[in-house]
Amino acid sequence: MQLSIKGAVIAGALLWGGALLVSGLLNLVNANYAMSFLGVMSSIYPGFVVSHTLGSVFVGTLYGLVDGALGGFFFAWLYNAFAR
Repeated sequence: MQLSIKGAVIAGALLWGGALLVSGLLNLVNANYAMSFLGVMSSIYPGFVVSHTLGSVFVGTLYGLVDGALGGFFFAWLYNAFAR
C-alpha cells in the first residue's frame, strides 16, 4: 500500500500551519499562552517573531504551511520508497 503524496502534503500543511495559527491567535488573546512553543518556532523560522500583532501570526502560519507541506511530502516519499 502506498501513501498519496498529494494527500500527505495537504494534511501536513494544514496540520502544522493550523497549529501555528491557533497558537498565535490564542497568544493574542492571552499573552502567556504558548510562549515557549512560539519562542522555539521564532528561533527556527527567520523573520518570525513573537509579538502581539496579527501580522506575526500570519507570518508564522505561512511558515507552518510550507514546513508542514515539505514534511508531509518527505514522509510520504520515504514511506513509499521503503514500502516497495
